[in-house]
Amino acid sequence: MDSISAISAGLGVFVGMMMALTGAGGGILSVPLLVFGLNLSVASAGPIGLLAIAVAGSLGAIHGLRTKLLRYRAALVMATLGIVLAPIGLYLAQRIPNQPLLIAFASLLIIVSVRMLIQAQQEITGAIPKELSAPPCKLDQSIGRLIWSVPCARALIGSGAVAGFLSGLLGVGGGFIIVPALKKYTDLPMQSIVATSLGVLALISITGVTSAAVAGHLNWPIALPFAAGAVAGMVLGSIIAKQISGPRIQQAFAIFTFLISISLLYKAI
Repeated sequence: MDSISAISAGLGVFVGMMMALTGAGGGILSVPLLVFGLNLSVASAGPIGLLAIAVAGSLGAIHGLRTKLLRYRAALVMATLGIVLAPIGLYLAQRIPNQPLLIAFASLLIIVSVRMLIQAQQEITGAIPKELSAPPCKLDQSIGRLIWSVPCARALIGSGAVAGFLSGLLGVGGGFIIVPALKKYTDLPMQSIVATSLGVLALISITGVTSAAVAGHLNWPIALPFAAGAVAGMVLGSIIAKQISGPRIQQAFAIFTFLISISLLYKAI
């Protein structure tokens, strides 16, 4: 294995661990780590990050189906427009200069990291805000399925559309959008939210990866070791997660992500 493949695999391991420890949110670090670690552009790093998210997300989704935690109808509904918009985002990413993409990505990371830090602090202190109204998607406890309505479908489709477009444009999986959306619009338990989010990520990311591969924008010598490392990292992270407090992990991840975002912004400017 050459040095580039080794670095790619090592970065993949780290991303996989973060995905396992943070509930599918760690995939957002794929692009900045590839930008810094291998000096790639956002447009080149995006499809590589999507491949890792597609593989790792698919494995997590399969496990969710086996354990009956994944709400596959909700995942399909959320992925509907996301699958359509992911190739459009990818098309734009290949035509937008690298500096604006870096600035956009850094700005997105700052928003995500600050929000995660606030949520982690609320969980640690026990000051979690109560929901003011019932979510549009409610779980029927007797059959274990969501009760579908127009507001429910509209909320989930809209969230999936945003996640799909950003996945193609910036190479992010969209877990930072999908997980909060499922928390806000459904009353699913957290384990089911994470499993369903992985299902949506897998569907959207596979579409983006396929589009990138067909268009010739996927660097396979870097992408394959990175994806393999991500899978290994998810396995390792799932073991570590049992020994560490979830909110503390999220807090550390948020601080690290914020520092990465500032570095990206500095690099872009």
